Amino acid sequence: MNPNASVFVPGMKFGAKPSATPAPAATAATPAAAANSTPVVEEPKVVVQEEKKVEKKPAPVAAAPVETTTTTSTTSTSATSPTTTVTSPTTDDDVDELGNKIDDVVIQDVSNFKEDQREHLNIVFIGHVDAGKSTISGNIMLLTGQVDSHTMAKYEREAKENHRESWIFAYIMDTNEEERAKGKTVEVGRAHFETEKKRYTILDAPGHKAYVPNMISGAAQADVAILVISSKKGEFEAGVDGGQTIEHARLAKMIGIKHLIVLVNKMDEPTVAWSKERYDDIVEKITGHLKKCGFNPKKDFQFIPASGFTSANIKDRVKPEVCPWFDGDSLMGTLDALAPFERNDSGALRVPIITSYKDRGVVTVMGKIESGTITLGQSLWLMPGRTPVQVASLSNETCNFRTGRTGENLRIGLKGIDEDTIRAGSILSEIQRPVPVVSEIEAIVALIDLPKEKQLFTSNFEAVFHAHTAVEECIVKSLVATIDMKTGQEIKKKPTFAKNGESVKCRIVLNRAVCLEEFTTNPQLSRFTLRDSNKTMAFGKVTSIGKKAREAINSPKA
Repeated sequence: MNPNASVFVPGMKFGAKPSATPAPAATAATPAAAANSTPVVEEPKVVVQEEKKVEKKPAPVAAAPVETTTTTSTTSTSATSPTTTVTSPTTDDDVDELGNKIDDVVIQDVSNFKEDQREHLNIVFIGHVDAGKSTISGNIMLLTGQVDSHTMAKYEREAKENHRESWIFAYIMDTNEEERAKGKTVEVGRAHFETEKKRYTILDAPGHKAYVPNMISGAAQADVAILVISSKKGEFEAGVDGGQTIEHARLAKMIGIKHLIVLVNKMDEPTVAWSKERYDDIVEKITGHLKKCGFNPKKDFQFIPASGFTSANIKDRVKPEVCPWFDGDSLMGTLDALAPFERNDSGALRVPIITSYKDRGVVTVMGKIESGTITLGQSLWLMPGRTPVQVASLSNETCNFRTGRTGENLRIGLKGIDEDTIRAGSILSEIQRPVPVVSEIEAIVALIDLPKEKQLFTSNFEAVFHAHTAVEECIVKSLVATIDMKTGQEIKKKPTFAKNGESVKCRIVLNRAVCLEEFTTNPQLSRFTLRDSNKTMAFGKVTSIGKKAREAINSPKA
């Protein structure tokens, strides 16, 4: 990883490319990392703006001619000389030239590629603000050799200058000025590390309630969530009672994360001092909350005591003299020991695009493969819009690929497209089995926290719809039936309203068409949340996309 090369993509504004700053050589690395000479580059962060309608931009106004100075050479002189030229408004010839440049993108040569066969896991750090998520993420990068000593010395200097010495590891992940000034993650940080057994992408989600949509964006890509809880007296209580700890756990369950690691952090803090009594009390309280969120304590989550600042129980097991009562594995040992995740490699290809940028004329998108596989040279559609593209390159932070499989977080170079075509909610899709694009759905919605001024969920109820990377305004068209969540059976047909704690089948109309699938076909592209202001009101899953949408899938038109 190269912390100096990290840049961020504000507000889902596609088109910012990562810095090309070369990565410094790491002073320490895992055996697996040492074997790979490709420098690790931290990915751009991604921000999904809070509850804002995505508006169509007005058509650009042609600018007045601009004088520019260029250097040209002619056959009549041996030296080059500056000449003044006038740039004309875009013409048909300019469009043709752009099209030729897009078509001239070369498919990457893969003859000498050696693909890494280790399992790849996407992990997201969630939890209340100030729990220590960025500190733990940054410390992992240091412990796995992704940050060199010179870079750490620079961060230490900056932390001291800002009187934030205890935030030094968080500086590895929180790299923009707002985050460092406030000590709070605003955007979804992305970084990479590896062990001898697995490869990992870290998604460091913000904890503040104002940035929950950003947290949803990060968690939607994750296989495993690490719920970080501060054990410090006062901080734990603030995070649980009215804080983001439980909301993040609930959101993780809604989004479809099946396994949770609860990291009880700051055990070294003087008010805790590795107290078993304090740890047991936290375990008991959090277990009760997680059961209410739908997690099974026997198989869905586990607890680990740790200190992100001192590194205790992060990479190596905590020493017995520090914590004599804990005999479990460390955080990284626990991650390595997780059973392989089931992947839908045989499903239709679906890659929700997190961000995109243009480098040397090549449009590159980034995203997690939710289902199917992607291959160099493959022809695809960019949805919605059915824009034809071809895969020119596949890579991640350490190597290149011939084929990308489900679960991989990849950079995908595309041929046949300009970056202006990509928007929030775009998905790369197979042509033979295209992803549905719908503006009206039938869904089962669980109501969890309706605002005081809107305590009844009825027809014409308005909200903001979040699914994968899409954010759209929506309105409830009608209520079909209330649902018993334990049995899935309909209780009452055509109710006039529903309340908090109830589940209801309803029809929802979206302000703009979104790529969605039915839950039985692809769960990850069927899950959504409904939000209003800074509050998550409900979560749901798509049960029907309608007859017309299904017919369109079965008879795609080029």
